[in-house]
Amino acid sequence: MFKFYYHPSPNPAKVALLLEELGLPYEMVPIDVRKGEQHLPAYLAINPNGKTPALVDGDATVFDSNAILLYLAVKTGKFLPVNQPAVRAQMYSWLMFIATGIGPFSGQAVHFEHFAPEPKAYAQQRYSFEAWRHWKLINTHLAERSTMVGDDYTIVDMALWGWARAVPMVLGADAWDQLPNVKRFLDHMNQRPAAQRAEALAERHAFKTTMDQTAMDAMYPHAR
Repeated sequence: MFKFYYHPSPNPAKVALLLEELGLPYEMVPIDVRKGEQHLPAYLAINPNGKTPALVDGDATVFDSNAILLYLAVKTGKFLPVNQPAVRAQMYSWLMFIATGIGPFSGQAVHFEHFAPEPKAYAQQRYSFEAWRHWKLINTHLAERSTMVGDDYTIVDMALWGWARAVPMVLGADAWDQLPNVKRFLDHMNQRPAAQRAEALAERHAFKTTMDQTAMDAMYPHAR
């Protein structure tokens, strides 16, 4: 049985969706990042980066959400696009675009807009601009298609779903007005039973929800 180290945030959500789609048994191990559990030695032995998610499969340990998606897809042979170089190239490209662009810039935009103790106008402007730029590229890509790569539902769609759920938090409540294709994609994904089960995973544990000083210290230790 897989051990899935989880917190209800965008990156673990991607992996939760794939696990639910695969229908394989797994044990959810809660890591409450607002309590600082990601910094405990026992968890750092699993993920030295001190982030969620992580996955343990027997002797194999995988961390970073997109690495876990690839690991599980290759292991099971499911939710990969057709094995043609041109199509697989698109899979790797968009998967890494989400990993290195959508996720980091969205996360930093949220930090400087909502949580930075000393907001800096330059940082807010930079990360907001880059978050919008990345999401608009996705919106354009989805203009005449319902899936990110080829004609099949793949791990790239799951990776995008994890972050698309957070768009209003990242870009503002009216962001969907400028990203109608991303909204259409999200609405379609949310209809999947596996997506609904993945969302419900957060209810299995009483995760800390307040963003008090303890949470700030745990999530942004540089600011202590």
